[in-house]
Amino acid sequence: MASTIPAPLPPSTANWHWKNKTVTPWAKQWFERELTTIRVIGDGSEEVGIERVVEVDGDVELGQRKSKLITIYDCRVVLNWSGTASDGTAVSGKLTIPEVSHEVTLDGTSDYVYEWSLSTDRSPAVDALFQLAKARLPAALEAKFAAFPAAIIDTHGKDLTVSADPSRQGSPAPSGSASAPAAKSSGAGSQGDAALKKRAEGSGAVKSSGQAVNTTTVSVDAHFMAPADDLFGLLTDEKRIPQWTRAPAKSTPEPGAEYSLFGGGVKGKFVSLSPPKEFVQTWSLESPTWPSGHFATLTTTLDQGSDSTKVTWSLDGVPLGMEEEITRNLQGYYVHGLKSIGYVEIFPYVPPPQKKRIRAEPERVAKSAVTSGFGANTCAALGFAVLVFGAAFALPYIYGRP
Repeated sequence: MASTIPAPLPPSTANWHWKNKTVTPWAKQWFERELTTIRVIGDGSEEVGIERVVEVDGDVELGQRKSKLITIYDCRVVLNWSGTASDGTAVSGKLTIPEVSHEVTLDGTSDYVYEWSLSTDRSPAVDALFQLAKARLPAALEAKFAAFPAAIIDTHGKDLTVSADPSRQGSPAPSGSASAPAAKSSGAGSQGDAALKKRAEGSGAVKSSGQAVNTTTVSVDAHFMAPADDLFGLLTDEKRIPQWTRAPAKSTPEPGAEYSLFGGGVKGKFVSLSPPKEFVQTWSLESPTWPSGHFATLTTTLDQGSDSTKVTWSLDGVPLGMEEEITRNLQGYYVHGLKSIGYVEIFPYVPPPQKKRIRAEPERVAKSAVTSGFGANTCAALGFAVLVFGAAFALPYIYGRP
């Protein structure tokens, strides 16, 4: 019997899921290729540019959330620069940029920092070229950095986005209306669409808000080297949330106020807040696999210790069958989100369980005592017998002497 190959998920469903791709090796090659093309010319014969990319230290990822591609990166870049002064002197030095990141490039949360050093012996002409490098190279570098996110998406977006057009795999998926004619082509096509819809909804998923949903609870926790009040603000403040979600957010931390994270991928309302220890929210995932109109309850607790704060996300009301997916999402987009902006996760030492000492049974102890006592008495008796026996042999010789 020939086996039936299951139909793939439609693009609208496949592109809704959260995905990540690490592109760090490619990013290093991009920096080496693009930054070394930078050259600037002064008013006279001076010329200076980037000679070599010495180091690119950090991680670069491309993520997809709710059909949107988002760049996630934070790198430290070290460069060698060189040039020719007006008197013909060859000049060189080093330039370190501690942070080239999504936040600096796209969000504008801070300015680029440039740490310069000069390797050539100083002279008026050398100093003039050094000043030219400081004045003109940053603008050229920032133009390259601004093109970096688009280059990531253009090169790797096709690996995360599913296209409805077989000839354009990886292009953004079209709207649902584009697939309507195909659904009417034949009865078999309609049956296939019904099967896809059933598969997309998943087992046990309820699409009507009027029906009951069987649920469970999932929890994720992590220890961060940060005070509880700082983490509380980072998780609830509308201005700070985009730092770790890399997407627009809406959040007014007060009971009854609505919030929205990950560009609308997660929505709900604040139920209660007890800063900086706990806040409770309703929680709904905008996804075809999440029951329509269903809200879970997310309780976030922050327990501050002497050197770290334990953050626990407990989500009550997760539909059965989605436990693994939701746990993975909480880990990836809450815990990893905080780690991606420099919050250090630590793992407290847990001592191994101690082995229990088994106490000797009373009968065994008593038997051991009797045995040891018998042995001691036997040795004493044998020793006394040897003394008596030796004396019996020795007395005749002693009294028989002349």
